[in-house]
Amino acid sequence: MKKRIVKIVSGTLAAGALITLAGCGSKDSKKEAANDSKTLTVSVEQENYAKFVKEVKGDFEKENKVKVKVVKKPMVDQCDAIQLDGPSGKGPDVFIAPNDRVGALGKQGQLLEVKGVPKGYTDTEKKLVTINNKQYGVPLVIESLIMFYNKDLVSEAPKTFEDLQNLSKDERFAFKGEEGKNTGFLAKWTDFFYGAGLIQGYGGYIFGDNGTNPNELGLATKDSVEAVDYAWDWYNNVWPKGMKDVKGAGDFITERFTSGKAGAIIDGPWMAATYKKAKVNYDAAAIPTLPNGKNYKPFAGGKSWVGSAYTKNKEMTKKLMEYLGSKENETKFYEMTSEVPANPESRKEVPESDHVAKAVIEQFNASEPAPNIPEMAEVWGGAENMMYDAVSGSKDKIPSVLEKADKQIKKSIKEKYEDKK
Repeated sequence: MKKRIVKIVSGTLAAGALITLAGCGSKDSKKEAANDSKTLTVSVEQENYAKFVKEVKGDFEKENKVKVKVVKKPMVDQCDAIQLDGPSGKGPDVFIAPNDRVGALGKQGQLLEVKGVPKGYTDTEKKLVTINNKQYGVPLVIESLIMFYNKDLVSEAPKTFEDLQNLSKDERFAFKGEEGKNTGFLAKWTDFFYGAGLIQGYGGYIFGDNGTNPNELGLATKDSVEAVDYAWDWYNNVWPKGMKDVKGAGDFITERFTSGKAGAIIDGPWMAATYKKAKVNYDAAAIPTLPNGKNYKPFAGGKSWVGSAYTKNKEMTKKLMEYLGSKENETKFYEMTSEVPANPESRKEVPESDHVAKAVIEQFNASEPAPNIPEMAEVWGGAENMMYDAVSGSKDKIPSVLEKADKQIKKSIKEKYEDKK
């Protein structure tokens, strides 16, 4: 997936009639149905995830006298399919969901409620899978945007945005063809997934009451305007015109960094493999402190083990989720995938030499959990072009641009959720 913290808009799930065919089955089919509760199916997206489950499931199977079957299906597809596959008996017992989908799926009644999590988890991790004070998953991995920098071009990790501003005055990163423009530091703020960290760092917010109140939006506040004012200066006084391209800016940033024409960038840990393949001598660190002295606050997210509400063995499904989320198994998962464990006790096992993982851990602690209420889908759509519109016009128009986005999101929420109550 391109974005692991997962800017996923929860689309309208396909509606359809579920037809139950009744009839006289064979003795074998009846026997198979009777044994369904003795087999738990786990759906994962990637081959290394499947390998992990197969490697650790043996002890669970022996202790609980059940079989664990592993199937592969894209994560987002599995989340979308559970509403139909679950009732028909085709869905898995356990699967992986991005944290910004857990709340909506839980609220819709698609997920199994979990009472407590394995030892070691804190309220921070629990919040990623909790909605309306009900927990619907066991966190698997955490993710956050971080800073990458080219060690051949930048001697040490920038600590403040003033350092990044100084980097963008370095003639080594001058952009040919556009006088005065520079690519020493780059960030794709026209994409709201990336721009939200800047807005939240300045005190803006998505929903009130710590992301749980969709009736209160914080995208048009004075603090949000200040954040976008700061972004406007970068887009109009420092960066080339191509940085305003909502769709192309990401590729532009990657090209500049892998070709040694950018010193530092903001992106996700999933990009490390691309930089390694390009043979960039990179390192990673937490994102520098903003000009207001506060932390840059991107969305904290990741993925979690969730259980289907339609499972025929609810207690064993919960037990398997807890088993997979134990310290020992999350540590094993990290060793096999290099993804940062959500279990805090497992994170202590991450070696100091893994700078990308350490940067994610540090940034996660300073980040803001992405709201997991269903109404967040309307924010992704309503704020999609907000930053582009704001930085493309005159600076004095920024408040009106943010107010327009705010009204559009509120209208969408009212039409989709409130009017149907």
